[in-house]
Amino acid sequence: MRFAITLLSVLCIASVIGTVLRQREPLNNYINAFGPFWAEAFGQLDLFTVYSAPWFLLILAFLVLSTSLCILRHTPKIIRDWQDAKLKVRAESLKAHHHHVAVQWPGELSATRKALAERLALQGWSCQADERAQGHLLASRKGRVHKLGYLAAHSAIVLVCVGGLLDGDLIVRLAMKLQGKELFTGSGSVTEPDRHRLDDRNPSFRGNLFVPEGQRNDSAVLPLPGGLVLQKLPFELELKRFVVEHYETGMPKRFASDVILRDSHGAKEARIEVNKPLIHNGIAIYQSSFDDGGSQVELRAEPLTAAGPVESLEATVGTAVVRPGQERLEVTELRTINVEDFAQVKGASEAASTPKSGLSGGSAAKDPNRKTLRNIGPSITYRVRDAAGQAKEYHHYMQPVEMSGQWVFLTGVRESANAEFQYLRIPADEAGSLQGWLRLRRALHDPAARQSAAAAYAQAASQREDLRPQLAATAAKALALLAAAEPVTDGPPGGLPALSQFIEKTVPEAERERVSTVMLRVLTGALTELDLQSRQAAGVSTPAEDEARQAFLTQALLSLSDSVFYPGSTLYTLQGFNQRQASVFQVTRAPGQKLVYLGAVLLMLGVFAMLYLRERRLWVWLEPSAAGTQVQLAYSSPRQGSDTDAEFERLKTLIQP
Repeated sequence: MRFAITLLSVLCIASVIGTVLRQREPLNNYINAFGPFWAEAFGQLDLFTVYSAPWFLLILAFLVLSTSLCILRHTPKIIRDWQDAKLKVRAESLKAHHHHVAVQWPGELSATRKALAERLALQGWSCQADERAQGHLLASRKGRVHKLGYLAAHSAIVLVCVGGLLDGDLIVRLAMKLQGKELFTGSGSVTEPDRHRLDDRNPSFRGNLFVPEGQRNDSAVLPLPGGLVLQKLPFELELKRFVVEHYETGMPKRFASDVILRDSHGAKEARIEVNKPLIHNGIAIYQSSFDDGGSQVELRAEPLTAAGPVESLEATVGTAVVRPGQERLEVTELRTINVEDFAQVKGASEAASTPKSGLSGGSAAKDPNRKTLRNIGPSITYRVRDAAGQAKEYHHYMQPVEMSGQWVFLTGVRESANAEFQYLRIPADEAGSLQGWLRLRRALHDPAARQSAAAAYAQAASQREDLRPQLAATAAKALALLAAAEPVTDGPPGGLPALSQFIEKTVPEAERERVSTVMLRVLTGALTELDLQSRQAAGVSTPAEDEARQAFLTQALLSLSDSVFYPGSTLYTLQGFNQRQASVFQVTRAPGQKLVYLGAVLLMLGVFAMLYLRERRLWVWLEPSAAGTQVQLAYSSPRQGSDTDAEFERLKTLIQP
């Protein structure tokens, strides 16, 4: 019993873990949540696949076997006890009971027996009689359903465990063995589906069905530890239309799928919503989530340096485009709505908090009591993979975002899926586009343009001919350091950090603050001239010198400094899209579900019977005496307590003459 209770406790704890911890997620999700060490430790314990873990199934099987044997052993005894009224007890043994009393009745034995039987019957005690030579014995009991509670509770354990075994991976793996199917362990789409597809006779499965709009599918994906297997369905599901509704903040409020189900008996239309599944021949189809179904996107390849033409590209989400130089562009995600929390932050800058990333340069110390949710429009996620197969992932927002009063484009990058995106804030020009900053950055990486801008700045900043060459050289040096065009030993490659290190190495400490102020003023002036010249070369008018113009140049200087650390040489911007949604359904055939429900009902009834229904027995021995009839009452219950004592006191009053 102690061992069985221990195993049940382990199962309960494991079930809690399996309920709280999302099962069968990609490993990267667990690494992000728990860290590499604990993710590996939890994986070794099979906590990410609790219900299919070998130790979990072994405990279920052991409990089924041991509890079944326990039921088989005790059931005959319970049946015999159910039928036995205990009429063969000896009169002398009644005096050994803890609750025992003897009284004297003046009448004869038959009249006394009749009167006592009637009194007991009024209280619910149905007596059976055993006539003996020395006297008569009346026996009765209440609460014998308590015995059935034992069988119900133990049967419930068996049913729940059998249901868990039927609905687990055990049946799927057995079907794979019988049908000669293999586990698919690769990545991407299954190249040889027949080797990995179970037929529709599989009695138990739980998988995901991916159906894009306008397409149909008849094979679900069953994720298993170490890989996956396909499950042929006895029907074909077509997604006519995916419907999604949003709150004013842009958060999803409701999503549903209009589908057509086709099988050998015909076709029928239905709508599947969250918590409103479609049940077809014992198979439940739930709306699990939604995804991209192969949306078409229009991209613009913007070179970040002077080299390379601007190109327009068309791509499909989930596919790759081969670029010049053996570079592969893989479009992985299109999000048409991005609801971000622009909460109050500490410091002067605001940060947009996305579900999967943060913004470099912003504070993460937001006030949890203040939230400002805002939809900032579509975004695209893509990877750029080089010839060696190494990839970096980028996340770019289509529209500018207002942050600290400045409209900026957000473009992020990360080295791996385990890291967070680090965002570059690019200021929008007076037309609300990226072109002003891109022209400036390309000009910054053009040596001739830098020299021309430095000379123009020196011409405008100084009236003395003898100082202009030195001022132009200083401006050219500052622009070169900003553009990472001059090597820096043991320091940052470029940007404002490189300029700061250059001052530290070449200027005495007492003069550094003054020189830093002068160099920053020179850099700002030279950058302004560079912007003017790039606009003249492109035939774009220059806006008035006002606060907005100054804010653009200030943010441009900061983003140009940060762009030194941006690894891509080309920025892919989203110009347009034709969204195509897809629904992800969970398809289940769970024969063990009804067993679990039945087991739950039996468990409640059994526990109630064992805890709240007490079995009680009483015996009344009537024996003739000189004064009439001697009456002895014995009362017994397996569980003693205050209720037992109170009931015995009532019985003592009941048998008084």
